[in-house]
Amino acid sequence: MRLGNLQPAEGARTSEKRIGRGIGSGMGKTSTRGHKGQWARSGGGVRPGFEGGQMPLIRKSPKRGFKNHFKKVYAIVNVEALSCFEAGTVVDYDLLFSEGLVKEVKKSVGLKVLGGCELEVALTVKASAFSASAKEAIEKAGGTCELVK
Repeated sequence: MRLGNLQPAEGARTSEKRIGRGIGSGMGKTSTRGHKGQWARSGGGVRPGFEGGQMPLIRKSPKRGFKNHFKKVYAIVNVEALSCFEAGTVVDYDLLFSEGLVKEVKKSVGLKVLGGCELEVALTVKASAFSASAKEAIEKAGGTCELVK
């Protein structure tokens, strides 16, 4: 066997349908569309989801929940993650992003700092929002919380 002798397996390749090329082709006259009717016409057919005029299943099925378009989405960081900075550092979104502590959030309204643990270093933290426990932990460590828009 040589590369020049290679052929596809029997039945693997079929010739394309040549529709509308006379009676002898077996696909002349109606061009495989049948006789008359909506589907036989040029541009015929119905839109996707059309069920012959009866109430479509998608409209019959119950709808659940909603999407709040006014929801505020924050990039979130925990107080515990801020302990990696040296005392006196001004911590803001740009610094946290460059350090890889927060990810870029689409349609974000800013940074929110969450608490739940202790902080040992005094930092100046600039964020759009603070949880009560985060604010308490930062101020207890001798730092300050600044609200930014």
